[in-house]
Amino acid sequence: MNPTVCLNEFQQVLILDGEPDFDRLVLETLAQRGVRGTVAGTERTARRLLGQCFWNLIFYNPSLEEERGPEEGMGLLSLIRRQFPETPILAVGERDSSEEALRVVRAGCVDYLVKPVHPKRLLEILDRYLPAHFSDVPICFDSAERRQVMIGQSRRLGDVLESAKKAAATSVSILICGESGTGKELLAQFIHSRSRRAGGPFVRVNCAALAESLLESELFGHEKGAFTGALFSHRGRFERADGGTLLLDEITETPPAFQAKLLRVLEEMSFERVGGTESIRVNVRIISTTNQDILRRVRDGAFRADLYYRLAGVRLTLPPLRERMEDLPPLIWFFVNQYAPETGRRIEGIERETLDLFEQYSWPGNIRQLRNVVRTALILGEGPLLSVTDLPAVMEELRAGEPCTANVRFSQKGYSLEEVERQAILTVLERTGGNQSEAARLLGISDRTLRERIRKYRRQEILAAD
Repeated sequence: MNPTVCLNEFQQVLILDGEPDFDRLVLETLAQRGVRGTVAGTERTARRLLGQCFWNLIFYNPSLEEERGPEEGMGLLSLIRRQFPETPILAVGERDSSEEALRVVRAGCVDYLVKPVHPKRLLEILDRYLPAHFSDVPICFDSAERRQVMIGQSRRLGDVLESAKKAAATSVSILICGESGTGKELLAQFIHSRSRRAGGPFVRVNCAALAESLLESELFGHEKGAFTGALFSHRGRFERADGGTLLLDEITETPPAFQAKLLRVLEEMSFERVGGTESIRVNVRIISTTNQDILRRVRDGAFRADLYYRLAGVRLTLPPLRERMEDLPPLIWFFVNQYAPETGRRIEGIERETLDLFEQYSWPGNIRQLRNVVRTALILGEGPLLSVTDLPAVMEELRAGEPCTANVRFSQKGYSLEEVERQAILTVLERTGGNQSEAARLLGISDRTLRERIRKYRRQEILAAD
């Protein structure tokens, strides 16, 4: 498992001011919270920095704007709003002017601060627009443009990431399996970032979103005039990924005829554009993903066995959220940190009833569904506690789902102690992927006792079948 890193290290604040005392105050306050601050004292520097990464919060001094004519393009504030429409912008002025405050708020700023800004006032603002809920969990990937991370401390996720790191150092093709919303694309990006191809392109194609004819053109490209509407030559994803990684997302959604073409290209790493005759050679690392039972599709003849073996040089399976519930709290706080600035809500804790409800739910949409529920609660809820109990639509969604199998449930008639023990053992075995030694450790019993229980349950099943 990776060393733990505070989530706030990935937060970036841009200070567009240039007045030394104010800049120093903001930088010192941010440093205390583990947040990186960057100062721009001129409009030219500000415009350059805006394109370098994703900014979580921006301090903006209107006096930084240079006078420009209509032909010189949009102003600095308009550019910020266009590039970062969801990022809170705090205007900072030299004088207490209601007219100036109204102007910048109408232009898209969330507040107007008058210098000198008291440190306590600055902390209140940061608590609202830059939440600092520290959650020391492993951070496995960070995109320079927008925060993209895998978070978790569970053994199941840790084992997958360790295998991914070992495979990343090679050129082997990797197949990532897992339910929708478990983070397959993030794992693919993590592998690319750890590979020798990290400096090359990372190109993705969603195989499920394209018809067969479009898929072939999108992957292999086409020549001008190859078909109606082909007005220009087009470089396909394989060419664009040369020297890097190509992600074939939802590979099991491709039709059999296309699978045969893809297999030939993967074996030779050469192809012709649609309508072309020139053979194009590329050097591409292939990562593919699926949310289907790919082995069943191979057995049913819906997916070519030879293509499966070509893609699955190493096969990784991401566990669903219901099998890594210990990662639930840090994930919730990560999404609070990420989305609270949109609402300006200061979240101090999670309502106990809400957390219990989350822990009992099976999360069929996995981390993607959790993210949406937390974001909805932030937008529609009120007060300092994150809660969904007053949101009928969210409650209906959560109560309509199946309860998490990791938690034992009791019917009106109850269960015998023997049945409770049996359910607990089988649940832990499922969560450990059948690893009996790990299951015995989690249950606090010896390997021998666990083996005896398993033999007993098998005998009971045989007798029941007779």
